[in-house]
Parts: sequence; C-alpha cells; structure tokens
Amino acid sequence: MQQSPVPPEPPIYRRIADGLRRAILSSELRDGDRLPGENALMAQYGIARATARQALSVLINEGLAVPKRGSGVYVRQFRPIRRHGSRRLSREQWGQGQAIWESDTTGRSYTVDNVTIDREIAGDPVARVLNSAEVWIRRRRYSVDGRPVQLSVSHFPAVLVENTAITRHDTGPGGVYARLGDLGHAPAHFSEEIRARMPHPHETVQLDLPAGTPVIVIGRVAYTEGGVPVEVNEMILDAASYVLQYDFDS
Repeated sequence: MQQSPVPPEPPIYRRIADGLRRAILSSELRDGDRLPGENALMAQYGIARATARQALSVLINEGLAVPKRGSGVYVRQFRPIRRHGSRRLSREQWGQGQAIWESDTTGRSYTVDNVTIDREIAGDPVARVLNSAEVWIRRRRYSVDGRPVQLSVSHFPAVLVENTAITRHDTGPGGVYARLGDLGHAPAHFSEEIRARMPHPHETVQLDLPAGTPVIVIGRVAYTEGGVPVEVNEMILDAASYVLQYDFDS
C-alpha cells in the first residue's frame, strides 16, 4: 500500500511566527507586550535578519502585532467590541437616558474626544436625504480601554436643531436621540448600510491603525415615526476591534 507523501515542513520564519502566535492567543504574551526583536530571534534560532523580519511581519499582517518606530513590535490583542445593531438603538436605551455606547461597551471604559460641532452647507447626498441645504455636524472619536476604535460624523437639519443641546458639546442624558425626542422628532426607524475598505490617511492617524488594517464604514439614517429623516451618520470603525451582531426573526 502506497503511503501518502509527508507534507513539507513549513519554512523557519513560519514556524517562529506560529510559536509567537500561540503565545499571544494563550495570553502568555498580552496586549502591549513587546515581542522578541530581530536580534533576539536571530540569536535564538540562528537565522538571518531577513528571516526574523519575515516572522514578525506575519503577525503584523494578521493584525496580532503592531510595529512602533524605533521601539519594536508589540502585541495588539484587543478584546473585540460586540456592536449589537438593533439593541443599541432601541428607545429603551436612549429613552431612559443611557448612552448608546453603554450597550456596546458593557462596563468597559470609553471616552469621546476630538469633538467638533459646526453649522455647514450640506453636501449633495446629505442634503438630498435630509431635504436641508444647511446642517449641524457633530464630529467625534470614540476610544475603548484607551484605544481609538471609531470615528463618527452626524448631520442634522439646521433649522430642526438650531439652539438646542444637539449643537452643544454636552447633549445630556440619552444623547442626541433623546434630544430629538424632546423636540417631538424621536427616531422610530433606522436604516444602516455597511461596507469595508482600506482607511484614508487621516483615518489611519486618528484610529492609530496598524498597516494593512481595513475599516468598516456604516452609514445610518434615522427616521421619525412619520418617515421624516432627522439624522445622517457615517461611522468609521477599526475592523480589527469589532464584532457586528444583528438578530432578526424569519
């Protein structure tokens, strides 16, 4: 009986990368730990610098490690945020004064920074959806456990939200959706579109993305009970930091 051929042994750089990956996934090496550098790998395995660099590049390309110029390569093992599409937007959430992000983070610490609020001329797509030539725009960045994970840009019809808390830094309990409810325009229906792409340069900087990390782009429109659109929001998510969950009946 003819024996099946024995598969060739993986190249040495791949075996080194496999060992480091196991150490990361078993939590022997934790988020933020420095991986052995090229010199250390060369000495330990008797390999050339190019081979050591290949081994580390495997983990960088997989999103498990991130290089820091002049410092080394570090573990990037972040517990993903579970973004529950319908639960986070339910009226029970913001209607009781809770922030949407409390649903996403489930007790983990989060911060909002880089907040800017401006009245601007609406771009064509937003103007058509909101039927408004001018909009108030809220731009902000969200971080979880100290790591930037999302950029968000919300547009509101200027006349609708003029001189309200939506145009101020602190929107109060429940956020902008609760304030729209105070105005008699509570969101009752949401439509989201999701796509993936590589990040633009400014997104890479603001989200501190390792090379090769894609982003998830979510476009959302909020509608009142009568079908009037009251918000257009574009969110840019670090794809390596999220699990998107949607529950629905058949």
